[in-house]
Formats: sequence, structure tokens, C-alpha cells
Amino acid sequence: MSVKRQNIFLVLIGLTIGVSLSIGQGVFAEREAPAAIRGLPIEELRTFTDVFGRIKNDYVEEVEDSELLENAIRGMLSGLDPHSAYLDREQFKELQVGTTGEFGGLGIEVGMEDGFVKVIAPIDDTPAQRAGIKAGDLIIRLDDTPVKGLTLNEAVKIMRGKPGTVLKLTIVREGVEKPLKINIKRAIIKVKSVKNRMLDDGFGYVRISQFQSKTAENMVSAIEELKKQAGGSLKGLVLDLRNNPGGVLNGAVAVSDAFLRKGLIVYTEGRVNDSRLRFNATPDDVLDSAPLVVLVNQGSASASEIVSGALQDHSRAIIVGTRTFGKGSVQTILPLSNGTAVKLTTARYFTPSGRSIQAEGIIPDIELDQVRVSAVERTFDPIKEADLSGHLSNGNGKKKPAHDKGGDKDKKKESLAQSDYQLYEALNLLKGLAIQREHMQ
Repeated sequence: MSVKRQNIFLVLIGLTIGVSLSIGQGVFAEREAPAAIRGLPIEELRTFTDVFGRIKNDYVEEVEDSELLENAIRGMLSGLDPHSAYLDREQFKELQVGTTGEFGGLGIEVGMEDGFVKVIAPIDDTPAQRAGIKAGDLIIRLDDTPVKGLTLNEAVKIMRGKPGTVLKLTIVREGVEKPLKINIKRAIIKVKSVKNRMLDDGFGYVRISQFQSKTAENMVSAIEELKKQAGGSLKGLVLDLRNNPGGVLNGAVAVSDAFLRKGLIVYTEGRVNDSRLRFNATPDDVLDSAPLVVLVNQGSASASEIVSGALQDHSRAIIVGTRTFGKGSVQTILPLSNGTAVKLTTARYFTPSGRSIQAEGIIPDIELDQVRVSAVERTFDPIKEADLSGHLSNGNGKKKPAHDKGGDKDKKKESLAQSDYQLYEALNLLKGLAIQREHMQ
């Protein structure tokens, strides 16, 4: 099945390190400045010029006009919401790298909370994940530099650096009494956004770690590969969006569309016409209506929430895990004439049923925390009817019961339960849905 495509206006819905852009007919959308600015706040502008003059004349060191004005622009945008920002030339170029899935740094998606850098999610197979960084961690110090007082862009700039160099993070983690100090070696981050494997006979697993421009295409290829391994079709699929911080809007729409045959996927509402968008599904379901379970957690944000919300509203999937992050706003990149850009929140997005998940998140159909389980070793085998002296035969001769498939699979199940309890339960749920579907056919 070919990936279903939609012509989508340029919007940015990912979070910051290594964020991706969605591309419509152009790389960025430029808008004309308003013909006239009405109702200028004269008193406030007078105050601004007074402060500007005081700094120029009285500040302990001489400051260039351009630096003062750039800082004023940064402050104006940072005061709006955590996702609006001014991007200088270097930051603008770094932002455009996001669509390639390769960039330098630690491999974490971050936001700001109470003046500290909050980890939205570590990216799969990156130095941050390998070092044990977790969603929800608060970074309070970068080497010897306190984070308090820094803007998000300033913090990100410190975290980026030459590959091979080491950065010491001081982290506050919920449930841990003392701050943690973690050394992470910077690297070139190459994000493979889609991974797949078979969980059991006929039951597939696809993980999307980040939404990039080709994520939907890669996901469909991964599912087709799983179908071949399963002999032509899948009995069910687990789609893992845990710790997926978002990415490009067209990636989220196309992934949702791959499982939906019709109906609204997502819509956005803002003040200007360009920000009012609606995206609908087109025919075909890559799973041919086979059961689908979606795993989410507090690190699932933005584009992940679009997919979860669409599939939940259409009753196409069962959402399992913990409440998602709750980023329901859309950012548009507006290039400026001097090679810089403004990242501006221009809309909120809504699920097909009209839910805004901004600051609320997606509530799973089945709430399930990630817990650790351990196998209990048997001191002796339980006594069965077959162990009793003189027991009756079952009339099946020596044929092994169809449901008894040996101990190897039991060991595999135990291993999955210990390594990833949420995935283990998702697989069990998927098997139940598949059995129900077989009985109904």
C-alpha cells in the first residue's frame, strides 16, 4: 500500500532539540507585514524608549543597539508561551536540519518549566537515553552554569557542541532525594524514527520515536515487512509512541491516515485564515482492520497526541499507558528579511471529536503505569490430573493439546513482562482483540 499524502501548510508542532518542520509547497511560509498598525500603545512605546535610553547611557558597559533590540524581540516572544521564540541565523539553520533526522547534541527533546529545562523525552539510541535520562527530569545545571535565568535557546546552545565532548548535567528527578549528576558525551544524533519487530506469531510491533517528513512512508514499509514475516497478514499491531516528543504535522496526519478509511483526523483553529486547517483520511487501512493498540506515556507529545487522539476518537485503536504531555498548540516558522526567523504559536489543534488537549493530554482507554515485575521461581511443579495414579486418558491418544505450544514461548512471555510490562500487557490485549475478531467473522 502506498503512503497517503496530503498537501499541508507549513507548520511546526515538535519540541526543541532537533525539531522537525512540515513542508508544504515551500520550505517556509512568508507573510506580508500588515499594511497599517492600528492603535499603537504610545505610552508603552515611550516607556520602552526611555528604558532603551537609560541602558545606552547608564549601563556599566556599552551595548550595541542591535544587541539591545534583538534581546527585546527575544523577550517579547518568550513572554507569550514556552514554544514561541526568536531564531537567529544559526538557530534558524539548525532548525532546518530537523527534517533530515540528523543533528548534533545529546539526543533529548526539552521545554521550559519554572525556569528550568524539562526533559520531554530522550530520543531512542542517543547518548541521553543510554545515560539514563528520563522524561520529566528537570535539568538545573549545565556543567557549572545554572539553568535558572537562561532562555530555552540559550540552554539548548550550551547542550549542543562538538561531538565527543562531555557535558555534565545536574538533574532533579521525582522520587529521588538528591540531585543526580550525569555525564553525557555529545554525538551526531542520527534519528531512525521507525523500528519494527515481531512480538509473537502474527502480532507485530512498530515504534515511532519521532515524526519526520518520511516517517509515515517508513512505517508503512515496516508494516509490510511484518506482514511478509507473518505469512501475508497481521493478527494485530502494537504502535509504540511512548517518549515520542512530536515532529512534523504531515507525518502525524499520514500515520493516522494509514489506519483510517475515512473521517476527520485533526483540525486547527487560530486567528488568521492560514492557521485554520482540516485534514481528512482517505480510503485504505494498512492493517486491513486488524486490531491496533497504541502505547503512550507522559513523554508522548504533540504529533504523538494527534495520532493517539484521532485513532481514539474513531475507535480504531485502544490507547494504553499513562496520560500524555498535553502540547496542543501549533507553531509556524515565519522567516524574516535578515535571515532570522520567528517561531510563533498560531493555532491550537483539536481531535476529530473537538477535544483540545492543550495542557490536558490524551487520557488512555486503559491506564497502565510502567512497573517492574520479576519471575517467581517454582520450588516444585504443581500437581495435575495427569500426575495422579490411574488417571483416565483423554481420548486424544498421544497427540499434544493444540493450546500447549511448549515452554519456550512461556519463557519469552516472561522475558517481555520483565523487560517491558506495558508492552507485555498490550500484547495480551491485542491477542484478546484478535480472538474476538476471529469469532465475529
